[in-house]
Amino acid sequence: MAGHPHKQHATPAAAAAALLLLAGCAAADPPVDPAVEEIRQTLDARAAALLEHDRAAYLAALEPGADGLRAAQGEEFDNLAEVPLRSWEYRIKGVRHQGATAVADAEVHYRIAGYDAAPVTASRTLELAERDGRWFVTADRASAGTPQQLWQQGDVDVVRGSRSIVLGVGQDEQRLRELVAVADRAVPAVSDAWPSEWAGRVVVLVPDSTEGMGRLLGAPGAGYRGIAAVTTGETGRRAAAPADRVVVNPEAYGLLGDFGQAVVLTHETTHVATRAHTTAATPMWLSEGFADWVAYRGTGRTAAEAAPAMQEAVRTGDVPAGLPGDRDFAFGGDQDTIARAYESGRLACELIAERWGEEKLTAFYRTVGEGRHRDGAVERALSEELGVTSAGFTVMWREYLTAVLG
Repeated sequence: MAGHPHKQHATPAAAAAALLLLAGCAAADPPVDPAVEEIRQTLDARAAALLEHDRAAYLAALEPGADGLRAAQGEEFDNLAEVPLRSWEYRIKGVRHQGATAVADAEVHYRIAGYDAAPVTASRTLELAERDGRWFVTADRASAGTPQQLWQQGDVDVVRGSRSIVLGVGQDEQRLRELVAVADRAVPAVSDAWPSEWAGRVVVLVPDSTEGMGRLLGAPGAGYRGIAAVTTGETGRRAAAPADRVVVNPEAYGLLGDFGQAVVLTHETTHVATRAHTTAATPMWLSEGFADWVAYRGTGRTAAEAAPAMQEAVRTGDVPAGLPGDRDFAFGGDQDTIARAYESGRLACELIAERWGEEKLTAFYRTVGEGRHRDGAVERALSEELGVTSAGFTVMWREYLTAVLG
């Protein structure tokens, strides 16, 4: 005959002890891997040596006898010599180790003194080996799919301006000085057009070629041929988000005259200034059009002079039915389509500035960026700030194109 399971009732004291035991288990920290802390110490010492410009201490973190590694890392250290670093920190994201070897997935967080309120982040993969109780770096490389840093392309020359700093590789000093002068003029021009608070300074990177530009951006260089500059950074960013960088294509930028170079750097500096108010809700016709509007503002150029591609379309009766979509701005696309897209966006911003005023234009930009999603963001801002519908604004914009370009 099968018996019933025996039930044992715990006393209150025993039950309380059991609960305390369970609570202790739940709250216990995971066991600390001593290797991770030792690796952290190695990387912390390496970071301190870099900030202190101590080449010998920086190389002391490398495996003894690894001559090739020491030569490569020594060259990278030398490339960084002129860069005014405020901070440099390794943050370990994970360690995979077996015995006396390990692979650490890490991030380098660094800031340029006087310019970066928040750090730039670069993912690194480091291989290490333990020798006599100490961990040494045996390999240090960019993580897969991670863009290069400028100093990984060569010796970095630095020119400081009053409102900008230019870091270049493979450029003569005079060219960098000319760039910093243009950037210094761009900053106050942007501040005058964009009253919202922003850093009021800009960092410009100049690689030695279009291919080098692509490596800085983590994409094939061919996609940037004909593109004079781009701006990197997080849209809708918090104060702690990574810092912006304006990356100049030395080949395309060098083909521009003084006016074109000023337009390009003012355009890109506008992206830096408006970054916190540019979100997924902001269409490219507005973000790129506003940047172009700021760049041409006060130059005396007429709408026709600043929009030759759009003027040709209007005069042949090809007035677009609506504002350009994001895909019309795609790098590597049809050049006429891209030109018309930029010009169309700028003229839409010009229309708002002329009819409603510049303050309403900047308010419209900010209100669009407050949207959580693209759908409805522009329509809401048009209604709240300008008192028009999307359809009504499109009609006004098409009429404006005909009036100023026809």
